[in-house]
Amino acid sequence: MLQYLSKDDGQIKITQVQYFSIAICFLMSVLDGMDVLVVSYCAPAIAEDLNLGPKTLGFVFSAGLIGMAIGAIFLAPFADRFGRKKLILASAFIMGLSVLLTSLSENILQLILMRLVSGLGIGCMLATTATLTSENVLNNSKDFWVSLVISGYPVGAVASGYVAAAIIPSYGWESMFVLAGLTTLLTIPLIFFFLSESPQFYLKKQPKDALAKANKILIKMNFKPLDSLPKIGLKANNKPLVSRLFSEKYKISTLQLWAALFFAFGCLYFLISWIPKLATDAGLSIELAIYAGTIFNVGAFFGIVLQGYFSSKIGLKKTISFFLLLTFLLMASFKLFVGTDILLLVYFLLGFSLQGGFVGLYAVAARLYPTEFKTTGVGWAIGMGRVGGILAPLIGGLLISIGLSLSANFLIFSIPALFASVLTYYMSSKEIT
Repeated sequence: MLQYLSKDDGQIKITQVQYFSIAICFLMSVLDGMDVLVVSYCAPAIAEDLNLGPKTLGFVFSAGLIGMAIGAIFLAPFADRFGRKKLILASAFIMGLSVLLTSLSENILQLILMRLVSGLGIGCMLATTATLTSENVLNNSKDFWVSLVISGYPVGAVASGYVAAAIIPSYGWESMFVLAGLTTLLTIPLIFFFLSESPQFYLKKQPKDALAKANKILIKMNFKPLDSLPKIGLKANNKPLVSRLFSEKYKISTLQLWAALFFAFGCLYFLISWIPKLATDAGLSIELAIYAGTIFNVGAFFGIVLQGYFSSKIGLKKTISFFLLLTFLLMASFKLFVGTDILLLVYFLLGFSLQGGFVGLYAVAARLYPTEFKTTGVGWAIGMGRVGGILAPLIGGLLISIGLSLSANFLIFSIPALFASVLTYYMSSKEIT
């Protein structure tokens, strides 16, 4: 009965309703990137207006990262109980309202609280959109579409940087949070009316009126409606969701995925946090150092899309491992490029390879687990990975403060990329090629 919902068949064509869902998930990923980095672009103006020092601002940045980890671990799993669409709606509301209210912050405590709350929505949104995209695409191109959806994140990061540069000098940092918050809130009607729930969720979780709701979506996808719901084992259905990640079938793969994401997140957030300073230390002007961050994200978009394409052709594990191995080689040999004219190209290639491989791990998580606890698996993997993202900038700051050379920092943080590459290549799951 569910054969066509589970097999990867290149002959299954994507329909209009699926394209709408992919487009909306991509848009939410763009807004994720915007809502994450809006505080970074506003940081200089906030520091001046509220008289905050760099260390104090660090708590604001960390609050957002902690909120994202909590959202991915503890909120995203509710999508496996109540549906992907409901959690995307809730995440959009949390993100939009908290970012909007950030514009009213008058002290450091209010800023930290609002960034923590917005992080909850952002972390939940990333995990849930990846899951829904994976389940709404029923042919063997799903890895490409999951990666494409997540590629909206660097698009949002780049776009919000240009917008911030245009409006903050004239209208103040508060205007940027108002714009970002209202834009996110305005997507709620779009999600409600045009985003399709996963038919697999209805058929396997079987909430009220599941058959009718599933058939309504399946008809739009050009499938024949089902006569009845599949039988579900009560024992498996009642087992705690998180514990299933450590069942005999998934335990080793879960630990491998968590470790790979931990190392990839650590490498990524080291670069994101320190690229402007490291770029100036490498001999670039302040203006070019700012562009280094933008170029890194532009490279990320192309890397993510191409990684998704090649993953659908030659397999996830081989493609991601290659991208992360390329990251290791670029970072380990960074000393060769310091002071040369091709330094910005190196930042582009780092964004291309690191974020291409990093986002591919989202597709691995989405493919690894079954529908019944897919969002739980994706959310916990992202949450565990974010621990690396929280620790790496702190370690990087410590290494920089003790006077470690630029090339030595890059060499040290190239090692996590190598670990992530090896872990992905040797991942034990038979569900992933």
